[in-house]
Amino acid sequence: MTSNKATPLSLEQKAALTSGAGWWDTVSYPQAGIPAVVMSDGPHGLRFQESDADHLGLSSSAPATCFPPAVALGSSWDLGLTHRVASALGREAQFFGVNVLLGPGINIKRSPLCGRNFEYFSEDPLLSGALGVAWVKGLQSQGVGASLKHFAANNQETDRMTISADIAARPLQEIYLRAFRRVVMEAKPWTVMCSYNRINGLHASQNPWLLTEILRDEWGFNGVVVSDWGAVVDRVKGLAAGMDLEMPSSSGAGPARVAAAVRSGELDEVRLDLSVARLTTLAAKSAFGARPGIMFDAEAHHALAREAAVRSAVLLKNDGGLLPLDPASGQKIAVIGEFARTPRYQGAGSSQVVPTQLDTALDAIKGLAVNAGIRFAPGFTVDGTSDPIRDSALRQEAVRTAAEADVVVLFLGLPASYESEGFDREHIELPAEQTALLEAVSSANRNVVVVLANGSVVRLSGWADRVPAILEGWLGGQAGGSATADLLFGRANPSGRLTETIPLRIEDTPAYLDFPGEGGHVSYGEGLFVGYRHYDARKLEVSFPFGHGLSYTSFEYSDLRVDNADGGARLAVRVRNSGDRAGREVVQAYVQAPCSRVQRPERELKGFATIELQPGEAAEVVITVPRDEFAYYDVGAAAWLVEELEYSFQVGTSSRDLRLAAAVHIQGDDFVAPVDKESTLAEWFRHPVGGPALQVLLEPVLASVREGALKGSPREKMIMGTRLGQLAQFPAVPVTEDQLDVLMAQVFSN
Repeated sequence: MTSNKATPLSLEQKAALTSGAGWWDTVSYPQAGIPAVVMSDGPHGLRFQESDADHLGLSSSAPATCFPPAVALGSSWDLGLTHRVASALGREAQFFGVNVLLGPGINIKRSPLCGRNFEYFSEDPLLSGALGVAWVKGLQSQGVGASLKHFAANNQETDRMTISADIAARPLQEIYLRAFRRVVMEAKPWTVMCSYNRINGLHASQNPWLLTEILRDEWGFNGVVVSDWGAVVDRVKGLAAGMDLEMPSSSGAGPARVAAAVRSGELDEVRLDLSVARLTTLAAKSAFGARPGIMFDAEAHHALAREAAVRSAVLLKNDGGLLPLDPASGQKIAVIGEFARTPRYQGAGSSQVVPTQLDTALDAIKGLAVNAGIRFAPGFTVDGTSDPIRDSALRQEAVRTAAEADVVVLFLGLPASYESEGFDREHIELPAEQTALLEAVSSANRNVVVVLANGSVVRLSGWADRVPAILEGWLGGQAGGSATADLLFGRANPSGRLTETIPLRIEDTPAYLDFPGEGGHVSYGEGLFVGYRHYDARKLEVSFPFGHGLSYTSFEYSDLRVDNADGGARLAVRVRNSGDRAGREVVQAYVQAPCSRVQRPERELKGFATIELQPGEAAEVVITVPRDEFAYYDVGAAAWLVEELEYSFQVGTSSRDLRLAAAVHIQGDDFVAPVDKESTLAEWFRHPVGGPALQVLLEPVLASVREGALKGSPREKMIMGTRLGQLAQFPAVPVTEDQLDVLMAQVFSN
């Protein structure tokens, strides 16, 4: 803890504080009352390394609970569960003496090809932000700081150290920064981690607009900005831009450069002092929150991981009610697929966790279906290689096993070699040997349940119609195997919902033509139209839409009401469990903004809520949409603005299963679009001061100019598209430059 009697720091000591002492810890000055801060990777589990430290998961780490990664946890749409998982992570961090855990990752899933999508929540910023708030609050409730990452626009791994994400102002603000904005303002993370990439040409690690103007001045962040490991390009420029802590240690090079820059006058020492103040505050918070000797209950955390995996799985398809299976029926069940006994339960790279224990689906199925005849066939290997002779033999064995069974549970998915930090996927296909296996098995037995294990979406359109049931298990963490058995046999009712659209093909995806870029730049040419916004705007068919997920029960919606509340809206809808099983529903509220003055998506998620109901039970679900959720980012005003409009709400179970609709009028912000000589006549006539003044100026000629120019006609559009400044150049229009200057002065004086 900092003391009033602490020894003042020299310039060299202050500079040293802005760089790591090693791979995971910061510099300490006990004589000055400044302890070290210990950090660790692991948004879904602690990757604590005492020796042989690295950032890519190459060296081993101490066993810790491996919870489902964000790709799965996000699909729960469960803020309370997310908070509890993060709280458990905080307790484990305390046990290992970790002060800051590097997470959560809340970047937008711009393309399903991003190799790190398994670490991110969603293609939607509202959902990503809400889950991020719950995660940060849960972790920090245990006295452990979060590190919100990767700030910003880290949406691909290809050339991630150098690529420039070239993004227009509106999509940058409304899509790629919006979740960060919400988490920073609502959850107040202790640190924010800047990304490797450039944004519109400038590296995030030395971008003053991003790190100071937006993050600190606009959003009010007062914590520490830490670099992603090795993201620093120019240490002095980074410090001046607001990047406080360089990680890992640069072996003294960074601090020496900072001290020299201060001495030469290149860097104002005030900038250094600001970072030092933030770093010493972080050290003090870490010391205050530390609880040496705390233990955690590994079994309880494993049970929580199992609950999270159950909540996260998405039942995509269940034709004929094939699921759930009856564990007491004595059915002959064929379990096929190596993933059933060798689970793929987490992603690869810096977040790789050594689990405290690991459940397999095969063992869990045998444990639950004790009266069934269980036979297993691996069907394929998971070593990332394909050998035609071996694959054929495994496939033939699997077909024989399937043909003798009443039902087949077929485990498919992506090998670890297909997706990881550090590289992007080349396609969204399952391995060829797996699709060949599926075709052969489904020909031998019609009752096939496919269970998927993957960190990002795979194409289903080539085979989904061959099987009656598909359970998307994502990467389920260390208890994912038991969770899968719980769901297959009805011990739990699936309630997960997709947080990303599953397209028919990669060519339909929003960023297809602009991913991963070339020449050091990637253009975000799709603009606002990411994920479901794109598919809805283009009226494209999809395999399964954003928000989709089935249950073993059914739900009815009725009595939607939408009212004004604190400048925003309050929705209330009655939901009834109309089936014969208890279940959990995720109620989703989307908004449309017809007649907007700017381009808007067809619909946007603006709120959601979950409810658990017994058979026949009904309850009112309330969703509150704050006023700022109606705002768009106005490029001309460089500000968030709410339009005064009649907003239409649609409520349902996915972006394409919308049951009820109602409208509400929202008061808008006072805003007048600025005009000048480059503005069109149409823009001038819409201006409350400029319009009437221009009307007076042009009165002598308006009648003749508009003669024959009916409203909405091509001639009227052409006239209204004329620049004001052009009027003085037309001989037929008796308007001078002086008169236009007077008009301009008249407008600006108001």
